[in-house]
Amino acid sequence: MRNPEKRPALELGQKKENLPINILQLDVTNEKSVENAIAHIVSQENKIDVLVNNAGYGLMGAFEELHLEEIRQQFETNFFGLIRVTQAVLPLMRKRQSGIIVNISSGAGRFGYPGGSAYVGTKFAIEGISESLAYEVYPFGIRVVVVEPGFVRTNFSKAVMVAKRTQSPSSQYSTIMKKMSSSFEQMLQNSSPPQLVAEVVLKAVTTKDPDLRYLAGKDVEQWVDQKQKMSYTAFFNMMRQNFQ
Repeated sequence: MRNPEKRPALELGQKKENLPINILQLDVTNEKSVENAIAHIVSQENKIDVLVNNAGYGLMGAFEELHLEEIRQQFETNFFGLIRVTQAVLPLMRKRQSGIIVNISSGAGRFGYPGGSAYVGTKFAIEGISESLAYEVYPFGIRVVVVEPGFVRTNFSKAVMVAKRTQSPSSQYSTIMKKMSSSFEQMLQNSSPPQLVAEVVLKAVTTKDPDLRYLAGKDVEQWVDQKQKMSYTAFFNMMRQNFQ
């Protein structure tokens, strides 16, 4: 975990469920932190069987109003953090000719929506890099899986950051952003429990030859199904009407 101050809450759940969990500090944006955490795990276990890349946060804001530094920070955690950890673990898996890498993407890795260009960009990037990586490591007995959740009842929504300029009352995109915020709140009311995503991840890592992609949630299943069946123009118009 990145923030050790949140450790007590995790330990409480660990004791309640009697789970064999070891908690380490790891900040995916810090190369030394990644190196130290992996070195500690290897010193204890001498291997890493499964890597789940799930570090990330959401950034909301109209593209025109996003500062470049805000976009950089979004990619640094959601995308480059995933790259940093994966590249550190791959040599260990390749040496053992086995392992599975699970990258937590999103329905936002399949389609965009207004106000989410930076976040959506990171998820589209994860989709592409995961698919290419899957081909490269397959001969070494390593499998790559992308899990694509819809809305999930976690603290993720509470950590969403809103671009500074979009927060201004003079923002030219305030109407769209207010509509998006309202739509998100409604969708969160019908969101999936976190256990559903955990079960999808468990299925992937315990399947001998897992699929590349797994959807996680009825909402994202419906959206992806609509995008596959509808023309680009029809899907675009549907999204535009729903969110504007």
